[in-house]
Amino acid sequence: MAMPAAGPDDVRERCADCGEETHHRVRVEIRTESEDPENAAFSREPYRVAVCTRCGHETATRMNNA
Repeated sequence: MAMPAAGPDDVRERCADCGEETHHRVRVEIRTESEDPENAAFSREPYRVAVCTRCGHETATRMNNA
């Protein structure tokens, strides 16, 4: 079966749930790490989020730790 052409946000990675290399949707999002409303504006960090297109498993990696 032919796979659709991968776009810029669609890559092949190993999925921890599927146990094999599958297509993933990848995006970068800003997440707030502090639950304290006064510090929330200063605790935002970029995360790389990959979602398996086969099973939906999501992996988020803090970009400062990548």
